[in-house]
Amino acid sequence: MIYTLEGHDLKHAVEEMLFHLLPTVTLARADAVGEGDWCRSLLSEQDGEAVGRAIACIGGVTHESARRAPVAGLAPLEHKRVLTELVKMTVYDAVVPTLAQPPVWGSLTGVRPAKLARGLIERGMSRGEAAEYLRGHFYVSPARTALTIRAAATAMELDREIGENDISLYVGIPFCPSRCYYCSFVSSTTAQSGHLIEPYLDTLCREIEETAALVREAGKRVQSVYIGGGTPTTLDEQQLTRLLKTLEQNFDFSRLREYTVEAGRPDTITPGKLHALRAAGVGRVSINPQSMDDKVLAAIGRRHAAADVLRAYDEARQAGFDAINMDVIAGLAGDTAETFAQTIDTLTGLAPENITVHTLAIKRGADLTDKAAASAQRETVSRMLDGASHALQTAGYGPYYLYRQKFTAGGFENVGWCKPGTECFYNVTMMEEFQTILSLGAGGVSKRVDRDTGWIERTNNPKYPLEYIRAADRLANGKRKLLFPRQ
Repeated sequence: MIYTLEGHDLKHAVEEMLFHLLPTVTLARADAVGEGDWCRSLLSEQDGEAVGRAIACIGGVTHESARRAPVAGLAPLEHKRVLTELVKMTVYDAVVPTLAQPPVWGSLTGVRPAKLARGLIERGMSRGEAAEYLRGHFYVSPARTALTIRAAATAMELDREIGENDISLYVGIPFCPSRCYYCSFVSSTTAQSGHLIEPYLDTLCREIEETAALVREAGKRVQSVYIGGGTPTTLDEQQLTRLLKTLEQNFDFSRLREYTVEAGRPDTITPGKLHALRAAGVGRVSINPQSMDDKVLAAIGRRHAAADVLRAYDEARQAGFDAINMDVIAGLAGDTAETFAQTIDTLTGLAPENITVHTLAIKRGADLTDKAAASAQRETVSRMLDGASHALQTAGYGPYYLYRQKFTAGGFENVGWCKPGTECFYNVTMMEEFQTILSLGAGGVSKRVDRDTGWIERTNNPKYPLEYIRAADRLANGKRKLLFPRQ
């Protein structure tokens, strides 16, 4: 699809909205439109007023839109924000009439809708007024508005429980027994990179020791720990125990409210590993089937069956875990609304504390890259998510956090559901960005959050295991700058 910018250079705003509405298109900027599908974005300013226009031609049908906004006297950042929204909304208005139906998230393109809603409420709106704003200003559907407001309310409750010096930790283990076809995370199979696990663990333990020293020096307290991946339980029992002991010996966990490990793949879970986790104080684990249909599991590259999920879940309960999360994905190859509903029914029958419902996201890093096929599943995925929402609420679960990703099938969302009082604290604080999080391991992104201003600073670890191992001598530098910004 060709697009032009006339009177402005807000390329990202136009592309973001076009990708949101037409996720399968390939965009190309040009000086003028020609044959085929195209979109023109125009912007002008005169006498303290900005005028935005957009003209879109899709499938031979042309629509035009226009909006105005006052800009006189605005500070530079606010001025740019108003112009950006004007450009995005006029493109939305011009393109939506060409769609079979508008997106359920309306014109919202951000990944954190609850953060937006929370900001509206904190600036003085009631929850009802914030909901009306989401529906009226951004055209968010009533069902997604309700999800957003409930997630925002949960975030605000947990935000009040964070002290000035409280932080959270993320520890990444980027190894898996095999790679799922849809996966875009930085993870390596043990067949390819198993020889890196020991040197990786050596480097990680060193980073733990150095980071813990900085945390003590800065007077910070660890409030939650999340060990993710990859699949952390790809480590054998001895390696897992070493990691857990290194964390415990270096950080003060006396104020810890939550300790989560992504056990994830049931084919990596053993009673010995589960008991090692419990002995180290881990209270929450994820056992992620993605589907309880064996044909779907085979189609996505999983090397386990639904029966293995049931076995791993039972072993986790026997080991003493009273907080278990289970992930599923809507939109997987071979899945139907009926088989997905059976998966949800099986999981609610098990009654884990948390069930997270993801929507398949097709990214460049994944083996599965047919975005057109994913988009064509929109109606099926919609039925899956609506059915899951009804079934989960009927079973006593409520939504506690949500986020969105680009290229999700149908433009939907990922929602964490929980039984009352079992919200995952780390998930909320990570997504809502109201607490400093230090990330250890390859690909880790640490964030320092100024709780007074909301300002966020980041530092990244090297992305891949081998690069991370080679960077061992400088891993603590970025975290020192975050914890001691004035030094």
